[in-house]
Amino acid sequence: MKQYETVIGLEVHVELATKTKIFCGCSTEFGGAPNTHTCPVCTGMPGSLPVLNRKVVEFALKAGIAANCQINQYCKFDRKNYFYPDNPQNYQISQLYLPICHDGWVEIETSAGNKKVRIHEMHMEEDAGKLIHDEWEDCSLVDYNRSGVPLIEIVSEPDMRSSEEVIAYLEKLRCMMQYLGVSDCKLQEGSMRADVNLSVREVGSESFGTRTEMKNLNSFKAIARAIEGERERQIELIEEGRTVIQETRRWDDNKESSHAMRSKEDAKDYRYFPDPDLPPIHISDEWIQKIRESQPELREEKQLRYQSEYELSAYDAGILTESRHLSLLFEEVAKLCGNPKKAANWFMGEVLRLTKDKGLDVEKVSFAPKHLSDLISMVEKKEVSAQNAKKVFEKVFEEDIEPVVYIEEHGLKIVEDTGLLNDTLQKIMDENPGPLEELLGGKEKVFGFFVGKMMRELKGKASPDAVREALVKEVERRKNL
Repeated sequence: MKQYETVIGLEVHVELATKTKIFCGCSTEFGGAPNTHTCPVCTGMPGSLPVLNRKVVEFALKAGIAANCQINQYCKFDRKNYFYPDNPQNYQISQLYLPICHDGWVEIETSAGNKKVRIHEMHMEEDAGKLIHDEWEDCSLVDYNRSGVPLIEIVSEPDMRSSEEVIAYLEKLRCMMQYLGVSDCKLQEGSMRADVNLSVREVGSESFGTRTEMKNLNSFKAIARAIEGERERQIELIEEGRTVIQETRRWDDNKESSHAMRSKEDAKDYRYFPDPDLPPIHISDEWIQKIRESQPELREEKQLRYQSEYELSAYDAGILTESRHLSLLFEEVAKLCGNPKKAANWFMGEVLRLTKDKGLDVEKVSFAPKHLSDLISMVEKKEVSAQNAKKVFEKVFEEDIEPVVYIEEHGLKIVEDTGLLNDTLQKIMDENPGPLEELLGGKEKVFGFFVGKMMRELKGKASPDAVREALVKEVERRKNL
């Protein structure tokens, strides 16, 4: 039986987090009322002229440098001509002949080990509007708020061979862009989108098969399912002696199947030509150097620093740096409490547990670092029990309450009151004469029974050490009677 290999390349569109659009001053904010973030430029009105947003170039340079790309210091924009209702000018301003970045790579981690995925090019372009299909009214509406929002398109070489590698590559890009601050990469809001170019070939063959391009992929899970579905479809066609057609296909994640949208266009079909309204961009050595020097600490560097500076394990450092937002929150807590390992334990345990239990996006985790720092300090000083501290932190996580005040108001602070301990112990011993007789008779297992009873009765107001000490003294006293 023939064995087949999947060959995959990606076109990843990343919306840049500039405040205004690429060629006009309209807002890029997501979620505005339809057609309210528009002007004559981004709606393609006759006579309107584009003006390049300098921040877009800076963000593209930051991304290109982080992805080990070569920089075209002389680059320019081209017009990609096609008609579609969400494309108001009947052309898209993009870059074909001289993209800003080219020939880069990123390294991904998979179950089979590390692998480099080459980046063919990275270019700037404007986004199109958004079509909204109203099934009830049997019509389509267009919202131009997204028209003119700046994008970088990252085109990989066909270096990936499985859905695992694709997801690892996308996660790497998303993490990189978020750390750089150039995009939030929210797939659900369309600020990161991926088109999958896929073909299959017999194992051992060096020539590529006929590829298809899949669109409408708005989650990593959908991308993985689409890859497996398209791979099976193409292999089935080949096994039946039929031909795989080069085309663009739309993936329906609900039906877990794809259908043809249109035959795949080549560059010549778009009739690209240099945009006459935009002058070429000259990128100086000084500008590139300035960008390099301003690059933030990326995830890989942060992981190594956490291991050396904070003495964390590679695993903990990896988890804590998956999200830039979470890593910054952790660093602030570690700095305030002066104990990075204890802070890491709280993040690895309670913060991530509550995030998962409440189905919260990790980017939305928000509490004052000082509040967790105060709680950690109180546990270390034995002013509150670990059990009660976890309950208090849940309130910090949900409502960002001040733990010191909350603990005082709710009587959760540990009190080293020997009178309270002795009175409680006498009460519990009187209520449990059988276990008490076993304890006095030397049955050590019963010791834990009384400690547990004490802790529940005192509701965390005494430390386990104080409870054990009081119990030992009382047992010795009774034995000597």
